[in-house]
Amino acid sequence: MRFRPLFVTSIALALLPLAGPAYADPTPAPTPGVTQPVTPPVTQPVTQPVTQPAPEETPPPPQETPKTPEEKVEEGLGVDGGTERAIVELTDPAQHAPVATRAAAESVDVLPQPQDQSFMVVEGTAAELAKLAADPRVSSIHRDRLYSPAEVTPNLSLIGADQVHQGGNTGANQAVAVIDTGIDVDHPWFQGRILAQACFSATEDAGVESLCPNNQPEQVGGDAASATTPKCLLGSVNMCDHGSHVAGIAAGTGGVAPGAGIVAVQVFSRINDEDLCGEAACLMAYESSLRRALEYVRDLNVAKPIAAVNLSLGGWLYDTNCDTEPEGAVFKETIDALLAKNIATVVAAGNEYYEGVAHPACVSTAVAVGANDNEDRIADFSNRGPLLDLFAPGVDITSAVPDDATAAYSGTSMSTPHVAGALALMREANPAAPMTELIEKLKTTGRPYVYEAAGAQVTTPRLDLAAAIAGATTQPPVSQSPAPEPPPGELEPNPTDSSGPTPQPEEPGDQPSTPPSPVPLPTVTVTVTVTQTAAPAAPAAAVCTRGTAAGNGATKLSAKKWAVELHRSSGKLSDETLTCYLKLVAKSSKVFPELTKASSLGKAYRVIRGTSSGKAKLDGALLTAWLNWAHGTNGTKALTAAEKVRLSSKPSATALKKATTNILKTVK
Repeated sequence: MRFRPLFVTSIALALLPLAGPAYADPTPAPTPGVTQPVTPPVTQPVTQPVTQPAPEETPPPPQETPKTPEEKVEEGLGVDGGTERAIVELTDPAQHAPVATRAAAESVDVLPQPQDQSFMVVEGTAAELAKLAADPRVSSIHRDRLYSPAEVTPNLSLIGADQVHQGGNTGANQAVAVIDTGIDVDHPWFQGRILAQACFSATEDAGVESLCPNNQPEQVGGDAASATTPKCLLGSVNMCDHGSHVAGIAAGTGGVAPGAGIVAVQVFSRINDEDLCGEAACLMAYESSLRRALEYVRDLNVAKPIAAVNLSLGGWLYDTNCDTEPEGAVFKETIDALLAKNIATVVAAGNEYYEGVAHPACVSTAVAVGANDNEDRIADFSNRGPLLDLFAPGVDITSAVPDDATAAYSGTSMSTPHVAGALALMREANPAAPMTELIEKLKTTGRPYVYEAAGAQVTTPRLDLAAAIAGATTQPPVSQSPAPEPPPGELEPNPTDSSGPTPQPEEPGDQPSTPPSPVPLPTVTVTVTVTQTAAPAAPAAAVCTRGTAAGNGATKLSAKKWAVELHRSSGKLSDETLTCYLKLVAKSSKVFPELTKASSLGKAYRVIRGTSSGKAKLDGALLTAWLNWAHGTNGTKALTAAEKVRLSSKPSATALKKATTNILKTVK
């Protein structure tokens, strides 16, 4: 079962022939955690040839029914009119030219893409894309969605990294690849250890700018991943700080593997769209850019073997693995291809306080990482459950940020590079061991966290390098039950808001004559406390997570009451809390914001009060139900069916009305 989130989506990767470096293991690696049986060779006795009867002819396997053009196009693509940026999957990379010609004939704009890839990026209307899908050389067409960075000492001693360093293992003969928002190439934490840089930053949409130093959609070599370019700045704020922070945790001077090399890949673009961002600009990564980056790392030959790829970003929420889902299947191929080269893909589990993980951590061969604090407790914002492979420190983690500074951030973004760096140390200590064995050893030697998730007891190990490498005894289990939550009575994820609830106003009647203006979202990276290295660190702000209203006895709110909350300063919930809820809604729903932009409070207010059409009424009902879910008082089972109706190209009035009625029943 899946719940589709905001600017994140499936990452479909097309595999090209693997041409690995000299140190790569050409033997495909098995799935982590699965012991492969070894069959000893058997000596066959020499016998006289025996005439065998002719084998019966084996009937050919049944042929799969070819997909219709409608089945090739992702549901809901362009249903509300206008053009859509989309990825066209090709049956063969050699078909680029003829398919591009066909696209031009159908008035579809072909956006620049390398000819050696098995996909291309186009822009067209729903009708134009449907005609293009009729080409047998096109296997599928789906949105080129946007990704945002996952939100964001004693952590090293907690996991025993200090003991490993004292033993002389700093990961000096290994490397970590960080696919993120780039890196501060001159930061003291990274001096002399950046092995390669690249930038893949799509720019073809209006209002989208490249973050590559050359202002082009692609740059390889030099300082291609620099996080200090002018386009990274929004006023005095550097929006590209996330990647430096992540790289610093994995392999910076103060990180887990302080001797390891770093491969830095910038995959984000600057989006100048206040409706989408909630403020003047933000950073997002197109799926096509991510695919280019992963393939770049897969085929890269550098001086040190790459032990792990770090992805501190996330997408749609899953409570089962997504290997067979369209958005997970092709991505699994890429993770497996990297694993066959002894490169692990380490992914943030997500910060939604959800009993599952975000895509692509849901792929079974990825290493899904949740967050714990420095007192061996699961962080209150962290996703959890049986899909997680490991927990690692993710609360108030100090690391590098641009301009030679450090900052304390929190999030599973910070936990993930702990594991990526740990795998560099593991491979340094065991250079001949397959990566799958190293991953499994981290899991079997980790300190067990025992807790409840989805009505069952779950045990997930917490990273412990002292046990995995230094030979310390595995620590005893830590009970995490009851599951940690934000403090009782606190509805806002931000504990620094001390204003307290305000009296509930009477429900408004008609919509105000002046619609509320949009309220800015926080920056894509939750910049908590940026301090110069010598300055004392201040407490980090809490991560945006679901509310705990249900645990505090609160009831579901109707659309009318949510309109009160969304109208600026008229409800009990703070603007920061409501903005957080809208971010979570957009991460969990396919309707928001892909069809209906509701990332700002003003726009969300108009959506929830909308009655102009059957679609508008369904949008308002869906937003009501999702807001209750974000608040902690509503389930999501009924939402999938209703969203399918909304995404249909020609939903009937009856279907829209029925879906709206069914959704409204869930909020009573």
